[in-house]
Amino acid sequence: MATHKVSRTIDVDAPASVVFDIIARPARHSEIDGSGSVGGPTFGPERLAPGVRFGVDMRMYGVPYRMSNEVVEFEEGRRLVWKTTGPQRWGYELGELPDGGTRVRETFDYSRGPSFFYVLTGFPRKNAEAIEQTLLRLREVAEAENRV
Repeated sequence: MATHKVSRTIDVDAPASVVFDIIARPARHSEIDGSGSVGGPTFGPERLAPGVRFGVDMRMYGVPYRMSNEVVEFEEGRRLVWKTTGPQRWGYELGELPDGGTRVRETFDYSRGPSFFYVLTGFPRKNAEAIEQTLLRLREVAEAENRV
């Protein structure tokens, strides 16, 4: 059986605390988004925590919409996963590297919903490309902040 998950990994030359602080702030998601679809936050806290809800403005194929999310997994400095309005989940896992850097894995999990729809529309490939770009942007931002 397929896992119905898309994941990519990157190593970042910054501590996990720096990386996690970026991804835990919804206002920064548009800054690191590699898909070009994430806008600004519409509601929620400045920084994510277990069980909180937050919303963001989105745009796909030129059509604006709002997405509501709920943090479903949270381990400070290590893991952050949110459930979207549908059953899909986006998340990050961080692991310390021996040199002081961080290995970051971003995952889109569409196993809880109509996975055939995602496959037929090409979303796994599109999401993989977007995740790769997001991770490159996240690395750039985190490494710049780590040098300050």
